[in-house]
Amino acid sequence: MERPDLKGFRKKTLERPDVREEYERLSPAYELRRKLVALRQSAGLTQEQAAEKLNTKKSNISRLESVNSSISPKLSTITDYAQAMGYRVQIEFVPLTARERKRASAQTEG
Repeated sequence: MERPDLKGFRKKTLERPDVREEYERLSPAYELRRKLVALRQSAGLTQEQAAEKLNTKKSNISRLESVNSSISPKLSTITDYAQAMGYRVQIEFVPLTARERKRASAQTEG
């Protein structure tokens, strides 16, 4: 039997409603961390150099960028990080889809 590649595995796994719901719930945190890494890399900095600019330790930068971190960073931390990389933070609100509204309504009623 042939093992599925990552893309195929992801597609098949996301067919499960419980997995899809958790994936969508965690998606903003993963996206934020991907963007933080991309900002640092586009600035041409290592984690050590970013830590130096922010007067902190490399381990703090690593934890901030890690998708496995259970710590949710403060907005002020994200803002400081972005500024050190030469960016500013812009927050955008996106309307929920009908399915997301239905799920959110069910969660608040339950």
